[in-house]
Amino acid sequence: MKKSTYILLAMMATGLSSCSEFLKEEPESFLSEDQFYKTQTDAINAVNAVYFFLNSGGSNIQTPYNTLFNTGMNMAGDDEDPGPGATNADVRSLSVLAHSSGNLRIYEIWQQHYAAIKKANVALEKIPEIQFDEALKARLIGEAKFLRALYYFNLVRLYGDVPLVTGYQKDVNAASYEIAKSPSTEVYAQIEKDLKEAAAALPASYASPNVGRATAGAAKSLLAKVYLTKASQPLNITAHYKDAISTAEEALSPADGGTGTYNYDLVTNYAEVFLPAFKNNKEHIFSAQFKSNSLNQGNAEYPRAILSGIPGLTGNYAHMVRFYTVGNDKFFSIYKLFKPGDKRRDVTFVRSFTSPSNGKKYALPITNTSIAGDSTPFWNKWLDPASAAVTNQSAANVPILRYADLLLIHAEAENEANGPTVKAYKSLNRVRNRAGLPNLTAGLTKDQFRDSVYLDRRLELTYEYQRWFDLIRQKDAAGKSTFVANLQKVGKTNAAEKHRLYPIPQSEIDNNKLLKQNPGFE
Repeated sequence: MKKSTYILLAMMATGLSSCSEFLKEEPESFLSEDQFYKTQTDAINAVNAVYFFLNSGGSNIQTPYNTLFNTGMNMAGDDEDPGPGATNADVRSLSVLAHSSGNLRIYEIWQQHYAAIKKANVALEKIPEIQFDEALKARLIGEAKFLRALYYFNLVRLYGDVPLVTGYQKDVNAASYEIAKSPSTEVYAQIEKDLKEAAAALPASYASPNVGRATAGAAKSLLAKVYLTKASQPLNITAHYKDAISTAEEALSPADGGTGTYNYDLVTNYAEVFLPAFKNNKEHIFSAQFKSNSLNQGNAEYPRAILSGIPGLTGNYAHMVRFYTVGNDKFFSIYKLFKPGDKRRDVTFVRSFTSPSNGKKYALPITNTSIAGDSTPFWNKWLDPASAAVTNQSAANVPILRYADLLLIHAEAENEANGPTVKAYKSLNRVRNRAGLPNLTAGLTKDQFRDSVYLDRRLELTYEYQRWFDLIRQKDAAGKSTFVANLQKVGKTNAAEKHRLYPIPQSEIDNNKLLKQNPGFE
């Protein structure tokens, strides 16, 4: 708009930094558009604003990688449920697949992604006009393209065909914002273009205080995931399996058969993937950055998994595992899919909490006749040992892309394109061995290997906002979607194919006569 104003918030800076202040913004004031986008600092702030939508939060707002993807996405899947502390009707309806186009969480995901895309489009239009260091300018443009690709990748997977907006929208005429959906193939084409250009412009790494920004390796890793997704359900463009392999190998380290020069690797101790003391380590390709005790920019997921009523701990037990029936066990959950020797299990979950006030342990027993002494497992990935007094200020980063994911992408794509080759086994076994598990049985069929990859993806990446995206794209031996069967297996008997896409938010349809509702939600 001609007279748009911009509020430059310091929290955009501190909320996105990695232990440091790599996104510091100045000044804190109201500026007109004509006054802004004049200096190098303005360009940096414009890109910082795009990062802001990954992880901003506090008591009054949820953003995608700070709770919203749990309450607005993972609750719909097969591993998580709203706990007693989750009283929001929209969250609870989504968890039983009774949601409609009026669901607030589904609207918030849409709205926040498009708000971020708008910020990216502004940066991409305005930064080239500013006179400053050309190398930094190219890097900032690459960051904006990477982030726009990530946001569109989420949207196209969740909603299918969506409006594709790549220009700065500044018209005051409301009709100018009435935009029809673009086919998902066109959206994916733009995502690929942005990621290729980002990979060419971004550095391999950063020094402090810029650690945590998008890198060339992140762009290539995300592109590999995009290709794997396009090769899977529902597009089934199977030629992209080979693209996923070659692109993943551009990011994989030479020791893992790749040509990447990014020094990625698995950390030896699985817990170090998540503990704040080890954030942005060699396994982290790209993460949402969190910082405790800094303008409410902590990871708000941690207290949501803590049992309420524990002296010295603030928890509301809003997020719990989903229990379902397997054989005689009516309290089966993802916890029991882990083998006892799997090192990931006791990092991902705890069975009790120790009060910092009185030293007592607090648990939640289950009356389970099939397993004596059975008790409830609680999610534990976003634990911050330093934030026990203020649990909603956990400094634990949320990995959006990490090396274990890249290895699993490579293993899956290699198996789909060429069968369970030595390369496929090597990538999958790297992840299994770190978990303390033996090499996968040799001589598996393609279908058996696929099932093994799927299981390890579920266990390795659980509670990291990945499961729903896997559910909607995975297939069986006949090439058919397993989405409905997997949800019905955990007791969601009303699951239907229509649920693979979210409805377009009704408020968006009301304001944009060119938008059409997704099938089954009309």
